[in-house]
Amino acid sequence: MTPPLMGRDGRAPLRERLGMPLLRALEPERAHRAALAALRAGLAPLPGPVTSPRLETSLAGMRLPNPVGLAAGFDKNAEAAAPLMRAGFGFIELGAATPRPQPGNPRPRLFRLPLDRGVINRFGFNNDGAEAIASRLARLRRDVPVGLNLGANKDSADRAADFAAVLARCGPHVDFATVNVSSPNTEKLRDLQGPQALSALLAGVVAAREGLANRPSLFLKIAPDLEGEAIEQIAEVALAAGIDGIIATNTTLARDGLRSAHAGEAGGLSGAPLFERSTRVLARLHRATEGRLPLIGVGGIFSAEDAWQKLRAGATAVQLYSALVYEGLSLAPRIARALEARLAAEGTDLATLTGSGTGDWL
Repeated sequence: MTPPLMGRDGRAPLRERLGMPLLRALEPERAHRAALAALRAGLAPLPGPVTSPRLETSLAGMRLPNPVGLAAGFDKNAEAAAPLMRAGFGFIELGAATPRPQPGNPRPRLFRLPLDRGVINRFGFNNDGAEAIASRLARLRRDVPVGLNLGANKDSADRAADFAAVLARCGPHVDFATVNVSSPNTEKLRDLQGPQALSALLAGVVAAREGLANRPSLFLKIAPDLEGEAIEQIAEVALAAGIDGIIATNTTLARDGLRSAHAGEAGGLSGAPLFERSTRVLARLHRATEGRLPLIGVGGIFSAEDAWQKLRAGATAVQLYSALVYEGLSLAPRIARALEARLAAEGTDLATLTGSGTGDWL
């Protein structure tokens, strides 16, 4: 039996409606840990992959049951990957993982912005390290495509080499990997988005991928704070490097129009305030790549309408994270089912929808 629907797209399962206020009463990072524990304990709604002929799609050679994925950051250490694959997502991304374990930045480092439906985090790539994460991935049965976000240690002497090192260790156990040079919470990491540095970094990661028998797809995740020329340069570098797609976007440093108490906290802002900024970058990337690279739209998706607009702007698939803080884990299957209903009502398909409204965002 599938769970009922909620909000603009329907109504959530009863246990989620009861559990969400309890989680929101906790300090945000404690709530995050509690949510992962509830997943592992089987307390969250797990309808299984939501799919249909209209929802099935291809992303960089991977078959997705539906185009609604989980963004990196929710399950940094691959602790709850098995239940997450049954939560209705078409694909999931874990991590970010760095070569060596690191604690990240001091707490508090996660803040809800309820008046804005946003989140600010400054975690700083806290994770158990590639060795521990690879061991968990190796035991995982992948029922939907599983990816890993690649990061660099804060104190690394060669951050570019860190990305290749994590891929070499964890790559055999994933379907795709994402080069994350766009987190604002590791000092000077975004400097690696410059054309020369990015070209060298991607060359090293692509070379590491060639040494893997499974050859996972490679994505690049970029910042939403890039302007026109920088976006075009990234598109050129990505196409030349031979990677398989771009994720647009990570969190933003902008703070325009926020009303919540924690709006001034340092870190990356995600959630609803990011939607328009990230969608404009997505559309500009689609124009710059001329559709030659699949794009994944991330940032501020709270409804099927939001996901629809990301697809129209140029995305082949989308990812959620911050909206789950406010809407619950059942948001993913609710969006997928609502997308299916709209595709049927409008007599179109995902391939036709992708990029059909790019001009609206330029």
